Order: sequence, then structure tokens, then C-alpha cells
Amino acid sequence: MRAPVDTFAMRGLNVATLLAVLLTLAACGTTPQKPPANVPMPPGGKVKSPVRQDPTLPALPAAGSGRGGYYKDDGPGDNPPANLRDVPDAEVRNEPYSTRSNRPYVVFGKTYTPITDNEPFKQTGTGTWYGKKFHGQRTSSGEIYDMYKMTAAHPTLPIPSYARVTSIDSGEQVIVRINDRGPFHATRVIDVSYTAALKLGFLGKGSHQVVVERLLPADIDAILAARAAPKPVPSVVAISIDTPVETGAVVQPEVSTQMLPVDATVAMPAPAALASGFYLQLGAYSRADNAEMGRSRLAPYAAALGTLGVVQAGNLFRLYGGPFSSRAEAARAAANLPESTGIKPIVIQR
Repeated sequence: MRAPVDTFAMRGLNVATLLAVLLTLAACGTTPQKPPANVPMPPGGKVKSPVRQDPTLPALPAAGSGRGGYYKDDGPGDNPPANLRDVPDAEVRNEPYSTRSNRPYVVFGKTYTPITDNEPFKQTGTGTWYGKKFHGQRTSSGEIYDMYKMTAAHPTLPIPSYARVTSIDSGEQVIVRINDRGPFHATRVIDVSYTAALKLGFLGKGSHQVVVERLLPADIDAILAARAAPKPVPSVVAISIDTPVETGAVVQPEVSTQMLPVDATVAMPAPAALASGFYLQLGAYSRADNAEMGRSRLAPYAAALGTLGVVQAGNLFRLYGGPFSSRAEAARAAANLPESTGIKPIVIQR
């Protein structure tokens, strides 16, 4: 005699079998999803979405990724503001130095004595930048550090004060507000903000050789006076490539569809009268007498600018200073030219 069949158990078995078949069929109609390989799961088990980055900014490894060579967990911010390249230089003004922030102090066993006089200060060395790790924290001045403003940290320049920083590698130049202390490293002379590093051209590389020049109260007065002076409104003229333009170091014509712009790079032939080397172009003039006037006006700065000479190139008379043995030397000479002259030299190689 057979053992009696438990119909309840049989129903359970049939249902289980049916479910298994249905699940097998469903699996056959879908593509199995393989988990990505070698992707560590962050704390909390949630994968962080990629940061949306301004396409005009250098692509940098994220802070804390271990791939950027940043100091500890420093690095770029997650969402930098747009148009950072258009951020103007720090707005200079003469203001009293902070008593608390300009006392001698000791870091890593070394004593630093901040400058409190009005003597000129200039140094050359490695410039670096600091960012997310310190963003939003208080600086030595008591101000909140904003990596997207034009500020910098220096071991001894007065707080607050202003400095002109020139990248020897890129030739770019900015003015920053000194409101913090650092860097405390033998070969590094200044830590600039993220935006200042972007404008100097070393955000991606992390450092450049730079020239740091303190702006004295007299320099700031001259800058403020130049900004306050009424600016003449230039007439707008369409200019063909054969028509010379009276100008300083920069030519700014209005261009029509039938005419070509006169550009400091395009219209710069190699001057036959110049020896080999690096030069500063200080102006381009349509008349020789105006070029000579420009040379006379810059004569007080000849010690820094080198030999001042006027060379005719086509219909233009170009004013040059030099020669210099390297682009870096020419960039340093350009940095010595006071902003009050209104001239931004262009480094060229002959």
C-alpha cells in the first residue's frame, strides 16, 4: 500500500516549481548587469555622482582622491563658479596693518617676522595654490578664505597688503590681496588662491616660478589715481591691414568684413635691426616722432627695460626694450614696469 499523498505539500511543491520556471523565463529575457570592476564602494554604500565642471577650467583630480598630488586632502572645489578667468585683480587700497596679524610667530621651529615698514620687497621662487581644504576657514587676518577671490598667503608680507605676482613660465601677471600666512616650505614663496593660480596659468601643474613684488602705499596711490583719471573716449574706425594705428603696446581696431585687424601678434614682423634674444614690445606707432616720444617717456625705466630702441616694420614704428637672455628675464623686466605707465609689455623672441 502506497503512503498517502499530502495534497497540501504537493500544492506547495507545484507552486514553488511554477515560480522557479517563471523566474527562469524572466531571466532569459533580460541582459545580466555586471557590477563595475575595481570601483570601491564609498562609505554609506552610495556612489557619488560625477561633479559637473566648467569646461573652460583645467580638468583636475578631485580633492581627497589621492591622484592630484595636493597637500593632504586639499584640491579643487566641487562646483567652481562660472567665468573665473574674468575675475578682476584685487581692488587695492591703502589701509592700516593688523596689529594682531603682524607679530613675529614660530612655525616648525622657525621664527617669521612680518614686514611692517614701507621698504620695497621683491622675491623669486615657487608659487603654489591652496583650495578646498581651507575654503571657508578663517585666514590669519580673520577674514574667511574664499578660494575664488584674488587673495594669497605669504610668510612675511604685511597683513593686509597687496602684491603683484608674475609667472615666469607663462608671463601672466595678477594683483592679489595678502590676507593669510604661509607657505612654510623652504622653496615656496607664496600660496595663491585657486582663481589667482588659474589666471597665472599654473592651476593644472600646481606650481610655477613666480616673481612676487610688494605694492607700496605710493604704488597703490598711483594705481588709484590712474583709475580715477577720466579716460578719453577713442574714436571707432575701421582699419585695413595697410593703415597704421597710433597705439601703445596694444592695438584695438574695429574690424569690418572687408578689413583685417591690426594685431600685435599677426602684424609683428621680425625686426631686422634687432640682435637675437628676447625683447619687450612697448608700443607701436604710425609716426616716428611719436615713437621717439614714447622712448623718452620710458627713459627713466631704462635700467630695468634694457636698451630702448625704435625699429620700423612696414608702416609702423615699434618701440622695444632689451635684449634679454631668456623669456623669464624679460618677464621679470616687464614686472618691474609700474602699472601707472599704462603699458603692458609683450614678450617677443627674435
